[in-house]
Amino acid sequence: MKTMSLAKRIARHWELYLLLLPGIVLTIIFKYIPMYGIQIAFRDYNAAAGFWGSEWVGLRWFTKFFTNYNSIRMIRNTLLLSLYSLLWSFPMPIILALLFNQVKGQRFRKTVQTVVYAPHFISIMVLCGMIKIFLSPNGGLFNILLQNFGGQPVDFLGKAQWFRSIYVVSGIWQDTGWGTILYLATLSGVDTQLYDAAKVDGANKWKLIRHIDFPVLIPIIIIQLIMSFGNLMNVGFEKAFLLQTTLNAPTSDIIATYVYRQGILKAQYSFSTAVGLFNTAVNLVLLIAVNRICKKASDVSFI
Repeated sequence: MKTMSLAKRIARHWELYLLLLPGIVLTIIFKYIPMYGIQIAFRDYNAAAGFWGSEWVGLRWFTKFFTNYNSIRMIRNTLLLSLYSLLWSFPMPIILALLFNQVKGQRFRKTVQTVVYAPHFISIMVLCGMIKIFLSPNGGLFNILLQNFGGQPVDFLGKAQWFRSIYVVSGIWQDTGWGTILYLATLSGVDTQLYDAAKVDGANKWKLIRHIDFPVLIPIIIIQLIMSFGNLMNVGFEKAFLLQTTLNAPTSDIIATYVYRQGILKAQYSFSTAVGLFNTAVNLVLLIAVNRICKKASDVSFI
């Protein structure tokens, strides 16, 4: 079958392409045109001289970052925090969506869904304030419970070994409910006759989930997994920065907080851009690699 050329497809479906045009224009303006500024990662940027007037220094800033004694620690912290979040946070919406799909009482289901959706709408600043209050060694809820069971107060945010657990658990609590929406929407398209036929054959709820629900979710799970790996190095700056203290810095100091200190506080624009560019390059490589792996393994991918 002969493939229709792009020009002919546009001419035939021009209304659809016209609707697509504003999104393309906005993407070009706000995503691609700003890439012009990436060049300052290879220059000793001076605002007075401008982009082209600043001295070209090549890979100086990248060399400075990789020879920094803290660079390995920040890269490790960023990767570990992202991997822990992916390992524990990614499966939770899937599990919750599969459980919700088996609940028959609509009123109970809607009530529970509303409860688990609600934390998503709490701002990061408010969430971090709640975490600091609950974990405070002086009257915090968790320390009160700990003392009631005979324990001693613990400064959770003052101990580096607790930071990753606090970050991941708070993320699960805030985003798991909201993450179920996509999976529940996919499950809503399953033909109910499949369930009826399976029940006639003696299938219990576990077999319904295993042989009907989960296979339906696999394509969207793979797409979400690819997107997650594409953002592996983009650990949430706001929460890490707001929960960071001098005592937990050994595990909370990540690339995003380092870029903030260098670029905003110290005005080292070229250096911070170089670090950010390295971060983005790693994400791009991971996105392409995972996309290809998924395409070969399951024939599901973006391209």
